[in-house]
Amino acid sequence: MKPRHLYALLAVVGTVLPLWRFLPFLRNHGLDPSLFVQQLFSTPVSGFFAMDVLISTLVLWLFVYFEGRRISIPHRWAPVLATIVVGVSLGLPLFLYLRELQLERRA
Repeated sequence: MKPRHLYALLAVVGTVLPLWRFLPFLRNHGLDPSLFVQQLFSTPVSGFFAMDVLISTLVLWLFVYFEGRRISIPHRWAPVLATIVVGVSLGLPLFLYLRELQLERRA
């Protein structure tokens, strides 16, 4: 299996699993940002994971910017948007997939 296939599979898994856990919140509360943040930081453990994900998001966006420019990856906006809509679990494997495609094109 080529790395790009693995990254594509992980992008699917990284979309389905987080949304599977988040859709019940949307169904019950709609888009309620204040309740979302309240629940996100409601315990020390959930706050730990929230901060981890926020830092990981920043690192991913910097990686997308610098690595994407360095090797001229097209559609660099897609992983950023994917991170906003779903999370790092989609944005990172999507960027790695796009990166592998670009590296294969250059080879």
